[in-house]
Amino acid sequence: MSGEFEGGCLCGAVRYASSMAPQLVGDCYCTDCRKASGTSHCTHAVIAQQALGVTGEVRFYDRPADSGNMVSRGFCPECGSAVYSTNSAMPDMAFVRVSSFDDPNLATPQLTVYASRAPRWARLDRSNPVFQEMMQGGPEAALAEARK
Repeated sequence: MSGEFEGGCLCGAVRYASSMAPQLVGDCYCTDCRKASGTSHCTHAVIAQQALGVTGEVRFYDRPADSGNMVSRGFCPECGSAVYSTNSAMPDMAFVRVSSFDDPNLATPQLTVYASRAPRWARLDRSNPVFQEMMQGGPEAALAEARK
């Protein structure tokens, strides 16, 4: 993905615009992402928090990840749509749900994490790196690798 993107929730009460392209796009099959999405996984676009402009009220649900880091999942309190999340280990980054993009075709996943937790019927993209759990070093390592 090479540029800016916009998106929002189902009812339109929350809108966002990014002034930069994601630094990493990944699929996550962890149990929390599966349950929060209502399907097999979430696809996240990782950007600098300062590049994300959000309008409308976003509420957050906090839950520790396997690492112990706190993940705060942001959603629209009106329609319940997931919009973006943050991770206490990377406070300057936002993990925007690609499903909330106005044009989700702007993003292409570059890796998959927690593949071991994917349902049998999930179709993993094996053309990208696939990690059975979180890759060694967590999301910080994935981001550092993507920057190379």
